[in-house]
Amino acid sequence: MQFENSRALIVEGGAMRGIFASGVLDAFMSEGHRPYDFAIGVSAGASNLLGYVADAPQRSYQVITELATSRRFYNPRRFLKGGDLVDVEWLWTESNRRFPLDKQQLFSAIPFWATMTDVNTGKANYYRITEHNMHQAMVATAALPIAFKTTPCFSGGCFTDGGVADSIPVKEAYRRGARDITVVLSHPLSYHMPPNRHPWVMKTLLSRYPGVAEAMAHRAERYNASLEFIRTPPQDATVRVIAPPENFAVKRLTMKRERLDEGYQMGIKAGQDHITNLRGKYGLTRENCHFCF
Repeated sequence: MQFENSRALIVEGGAMRGIFASGVLDAFMSEGHRPYDFAIGVSAGASNLLGYVADAPQRSYQVITELATSRRFYNPRRFLKGGDLVDVEWLWTESNRRFPLDKQQLFSAIPFWATMTDVNTGKANYYRITEHNMHQAMVATAALPIAFKTTPCFSGGCFTDGGVADSIPVKEAYRRGARDITVVLSHPLSYHMPPNRHPWVMKTLLSRYPGVAEAMAHRAERYNASLEFIRTPPQDATVRVIAPPENFAVKRLTMKRERLDEGYQMGIKAGQDHITNLRGKYGLTRENCHFCF
């Protein structure tokens, strides 16, 4: 589906680092900031977008701080015994039981896609979230390789975490016709993904899925290429970036509530600042806002 000269919202994943994006999107919702024609999310970013599109303030914050910190979701001891390190299926089911979505709002709002990685090819697939595929697609986009043992399959394919193949699908948004793209990152702007120093480890652990192992081996190259696209977009496109500050201390598996709350407040502030600048306060506008490269 093409959206010529449209506005897109892209939200990166990053497991618990998604707490920043949850704050950004809650700030957007509190201000009624919904200028986008479509959205694409990856892993935790797709979960954050689900709350935004469904107009469910604080849902993502609650899912992260109340459920993703639970031993039922994240359990190293279970993993050492051969089980899941993270139980994505449980998190999805429990999230919808505890914090049900307004499906009428969700499916009458802008379309959004979840990114996932095909386990056979190692390539990115983008599935538009519908009422019929929502469960399978939302589990698939967050199904971390190795950490989640079950391989989600639907629509004729089997998938793993979307961040393996396309962590920041800004190029995909451009390909679909977006020319005004807002990207919410989960790392500070200074971040540069280092290359995989031991690709043989992934090849061994993922011997059943050589396509995924190959994608993991080249993940840093694709990630950094997306950052370069953000910094130097095509002449006919504008890319606006909302990223955590340099002192953002949340890591992929941070479980401390205090640190998560700090990250959430950083997201709230970043979202509010973004809207303030777009409204032209302090002389900043859509044409010269400092979130743009």
